[in-house]
Amino acid sequence: MSGRLFSYSLILTAFSLNCLMSLAATADDWRTRSIYQIITDRFALADKDNGIAPTVPCDTAARDYCGGSWRGAIDHLDYIKQMGFDAVWISPVYLNIEGMTPYGSGYHGYWPQDIYSINQHFGSADDLKNLSSALHERDMLLMIDVVVNHVLTTLPLNVTASSFEAPHNSSATDITPFADMDDFHPLCFIVDYNNQTEVEQCWLGDATLPYADVDTEDPNVVGTLNRWIQDVVSNFSVDGLRLSTVKFVSPQFWQDFTREAGVFTIGEVMSNDTNYTSGYTQVMNAVLDYPTWYALVPAFQSPEGNLSALTTVVTQSQRLYASGAFLTGSFLDNHDQARFKHLVSDAALAANAAVWPFIHDGIPIIYNGQEQGLSGGYPPANHEAIWTTRYNNESAEYLAFKNLNRARKISMAANTYFLTTPMQFLETNTNHTLAIWKPPMLTLLTNAGSTSARWNVSHKLFKPHQHIVDVLTCSVHVADERGGVTVESPAGLPKVFMPVKTLENSPDLCPASDLSGGLATRSISWRVATYVVTCFILWIA
Repeated sequence: MSGRLFSYSLILTAFSLNCLMSLAATADDWRTRSIYQIITDRFALADKDNGIAPTVPCDTAARDYCGGSWRGAIDHLDYIKQMGFDAVWISPVYLNIEGMTPYGSGYHGYWPQDIYSINQHFGSADDLKNLSSALHERDMLLMIDVVVNHVLTTLPLNVTASSFEAPHNSSATDITPFADMDDFHPLCFIVDYNNQTEVEQCWLGDATLPYADVDTEDPNVVGTLNRWIQDVVSNFSVDGLRLSTVKFVSPQFWQDFTREAGVFTIGEVMSNDTNYTSGYTQVMNAVLDYPTWYALVPAFQSPEGNLSALTTVVTQSQRLYASGAFLTGSFLDNHDQARFKHLVSDAALAANAAVWPFIHDGIPIIYNGQEQGLSGGYPPANHEAIWTTRYNNESAEYLAFKNLNRARKISMAANTYFLTTPMQFLETNTNHTLAIWKPPMLTLLTNAGSTSARWNVSHKLFKPHQHIVDVLTCSVHVADERGGVTVESPAGLPKVFMPVKTLENSPDLCPASDLSGGLATRSISWRVATYVVTCFILWIA
């Protein structure tokens, strides 16, 4: 009888695992999502109501923990959800080195010391499970950040002996689970970043704070990491992984690791070269689209920006990446780079650049605080505490992102192939402008700045004389007799047009009362006026 029960138990276990796997979010599920990235320590405080939290200080220059937690994040998921984001990417979750170093503390999560222990600064394992459950109850997905390239220790490094100075055993470390120097590549700090062998097998950091480079070619180490990530995904019902420092680990490791993880993976390959980056799209689902980002920022940083360079990189990624640009992470800001609004003072330039992630082929990613117009510079200045903004859901950026997320969802419903149709750059017949066609959405961008911009798109995109609406302002225009569009933006602001008809069943985006009779010849609506005035105030501020 016991043998029969054991057999039944195996069958039920297998059935349960199959059910869990069938419920796991696929790459196709992720392509429909928009991701909101949070630095866990800086997004939300636990047990602090909105009347108290904004007064809790967080000095970014101190490079120390400020108190953000998973419980705090749970309390503000609706703030994210109501903006239209349906996936959340959080900081690495495991224990980092404790205390202060010459470069600050590990509040950001990227200095792991013990991958088997939860970072108690962020909360307990149950808190993380509760965050996962709270997201899933809202039909939102959980993505966690993962670092496997390196681990850190507070033990001093003996550069001559190529080992950490442990009290009793010179080969021992206080790193878990890698307790011996043999688990790491031999000590050498990366000097030549064009030498791929050196990049993969030498160490990041310096003698003051060395990043012990995990030997991801060692079969025992590989097995340990594969089993660990399976446990992480299972224990916390993780839907996706953001893989850190991808180019510092061999592609062969990533191919096995991502397969064993069994969930969607998107990797950070910090490079401006689409040819170099494309190789990693063969061993994971997607990459953060850094090559496009390197062209995007200077393109909209000033009227002298090179828009042609941007279009060239996009078409290269569409051609070279394994899935085209469709699964790439499209972003303007993140925790590693100065915020775009730190680099520009012109509100129109900032507004045009901010639209990009939502109209790109890839998955839109917004970094926490971007929706509040934060303008922190290079790290740690761009790691601001979001609670000081009081989670304002009426800011110009919050409302714009909300409309853009909704427009993207409506486009998916209106065109079955929206997510698999490559964005196309059209001739605008004017300078400083881009026209991007991804039916049923036409996006008009400019880097002219806060001055008049004009687009003359002669392609047959819409029906003759069809009414189209700019989802950013809810102003209605009329296509010409051939279905093309000629339009002007007096303040150099972006426009995202869709046929009015596609919005009929979506009263939450540009209600019918705003659209009726709103032709291009009418005077500007109060929504447009509010938007322009807000941008002008932000600009002069």
